[in-house]
Amino acid sequence: MKKIGLLLGLLAFSNAAWSQDVLKLGPDEAPGTASLEDVSWLQGYWTGTGLGGEVDELWMPAMDNSMIGVFRLMMNGQLIFSEYMFIEELNGTISVKLKHFNKDLTAWEEKEKWTEFKLVKVEGQKAWFSGLTYERNEDELTIKLNLTSQGVTRVESFNFKRTEL
Repeated sequence: MKKIGLLLGLLAFSNAAWSQDVLKLGPDEAPGTASLEDVSWLQGYWTGTGLGGEVDELWMPAMDNSMIGVFRLMMNGQLIFSEYMFIEELNGTISVKLKHFNKDLTAWEEKEKWTEFKLVKVEGQKAWFSGLTYERNEDELTIKLNLTSQGVTRVESFNFKRTEL
């Protein structure tokens, strides 16, 4: 019986630790407050791995209340998909908006639609958006994303290193 209690305790602890990787706003929760300056540490060119392939991401400096970024996933030297990303500062908060594109530039989202991640909070060089987390540690960037497939949600990790262009 003690072993079952210990196992349940460990599961609860590991679930609590896992849940801190990617946070989610509740339906009635207001987004957190932050400015683009709070995530300026994202700027730069990042290369690494994720989704079973090679990934790279580029974030440009903030201008006109926004930061623009691009992402691509390559597998075996072939482009799988890319993203156009936009972090916008509006009304005391920031959000990440993005659109996915196939190799032939057909969009995944409808013409007027974006995939949006509202801010939960920023602490130092870690930013939690609802379903998406960015964390920088010196020249390393980790992105964790909730992915849902067939009703099952899992966390996908992307591991980048800062690279010179």
